[in-house]
Amino acid sequence: MAVEIERKFLVNPELWDNLTKPDGLECIQTYLLKDDYRTVRVRVLGDKGFITFKGKTVGFSKPEFEYQVPVNEAKEMIQLFGETTITKTRYLFPQGKHTWEVDVFYGDNEGLIVAEIELSSEDETFSLPEWIAEEVTGDYKYSNSNIQGHPFKNWK
Repeated sequence: MAVEIERKFLVNPELWDNLTKPDGLECIQTYLLKDDYRTVRVRVLGDKGFITFKGKTVGFSKPEFEYQVPVNEAKEMIQLFGETTITKTRYLFPQGKHTWEVDVFYGDNEGLIVAEIELSSEDETFSLPEWIAEEVTGDYKYSNSNIQGHPFKNWK
């Protein structure tokens, strides 16, 4: 079984604003299914399309199966089957044997900046970049599947 082991962090917006960033990838995505046990997501990231199936998170790990699909079909699935969408720009920051993925959200989630790192085991060590503010791993509030229906703009 494919397993995703991931830690999630909020980014300090002031440090982020002053950071030299690589080119970002535009992303639009929607969830076709989301409940306590599983999600099905369709995403267009840059010029590629993906469909992803995820299971229930236990610790930092969850079953994940991701498949590339033709980008035009991913766009059509989002349009036909997505009730709402999430839009963001993803920035990739290689650091040693890891890559930090930083998502800067737009639209109803404007102001939210989240960084994720995928690990090979739950106890794997890694270094935190200076622009990390706090860890939110395990806090469902910050999951993409939650912010699709409960956007950041309504949290205040």
